Amino acid sequence: MASVVIVGGGPAGLTAALFAQKNGLSATVLDADGTWLHKAHLFNYPGIGSVDGSAYLHTLREQVDSFGVERVQDTKVTAVSTTDDGFHVETDGEDDLQGDYLVLATGAKRDLAESLGCAFDGDVVDVDVSMETSVENAYATGAMVRAEEWQAVISAGDGAAAALNILSKERGEHFHDFDVPADAEEVFGAMSEQ
Repeated sequence: MASVVIVGGGPAGLTAALFAQKNGLSATVLDADGTWLHKAHLFNYPGIGSVDGSAYLHTLREQVDSFGVERVQDTKVTAVSTTDDGFHVETDGEDDLQGDYLVLATGAKRDLAESLGCAFDGDVVDVDVSMETSVENAYATGAMVRAEEWQAVISAGDGAAAALNILSKERGEHFHDFDVPADAEEVFGAMSEQ
């Protein structure tokens, strides 16, 4: 099973983790808990009338946890590098991680992308529509790829795009994450039996 290491636990990182894990990949989120959502109140997120950013984040974390995503809270990533097999991620904790894919979801903090050797377009990380950087199998999302377009819903979409591209690469064809009511019954029925 391919592994995806995600640096950052805001909307982009958690959405990438959700899409990857629920579709058969192994996702690990390293989260220093520095997301802007703790300072936000969401009125403009589709489907949510009004919610405190921290409350929304709590719900999103519970959702990824329900799919078995490994979340490592209060851990700072200190370095990322490429290896022959993917990526090496160093943390301020005890264990470093290896991954086949890397998703950078660190808000406007671009230092890890720079140290990895990702190309930049001015001040932002240069990505294509799938959020892939110039470093193969490394993705950048949210505020690090956009000048002043910092919205939770945009970031979540970027995380979804990254995960769908990874899933497409793994499957060798375009992958669509589209569920029907029977899928929900199957997933939530299995969860209630645990």
